[in-house]
Amino acid sequence: MRPAIIETERLLLRQWRDDDRDPFAAINADPVVMEHFPATSTRAESDAFVDRHSALIDQRGWGLWAVEVRDTGDFIGFTGLAVPVFDADFVPCTEIGWRLAPASWGRGYATEAATSVLSFAFDELGLDEVLSFTYVGNHRSRRVMEKIGLEERLEFDHPNLPGDPVERHVLYGLAAENRST
Repeated sequence: MRPAIIETERLLLRQWRDDDRDPFAAINADPVVMEHFPATSTRAESDAFVDRHSALIDQRGWGLWAVEVRDTGDFIGFTGLAVPVFDADFVPCTEIGWRLAPASWGRGYATEAATSVLSFAFDELGLDEVLSFTYVGNHRSRRVMEKIGLEERLEFDHPNLPGDPVERHVLYGLAAENRST
């Protein structure tokens, strides 16, 4: 399947390239970016993420796309769709997520990219529902979830993080029938 490319007014969501690896590793090693995760990522872990998600995009045409600022060509992180594989009452599901470099925060990029990904999920993939989840204290991501129309549903303990300080998560979701667009 041909990988989808999503264009917004300011952003390009595209397949990963080798020159994304260095800036993505820097994002994943940044303790500010990763403050709501159990740990920062090593370079090997970051590269494995790129390899895995690039292969998934090649295989099914969608996934967690690299995000590029159209005016500058700068890589700033990822936004897209994933299929979580842990055990929870709401799995199987399709999750929307993002991770951007701090220099790009506060510019509306996450909201812009995620809004387009939601449209893709409902209009192109025909999904009935899209979910998102994060650590309960991740107020930046929760604001993005709310801005794109997702509603808070419940709190849960992430099954892959027992006893970790970021174990408690909040689940947001939007059903296709409830979207405003």
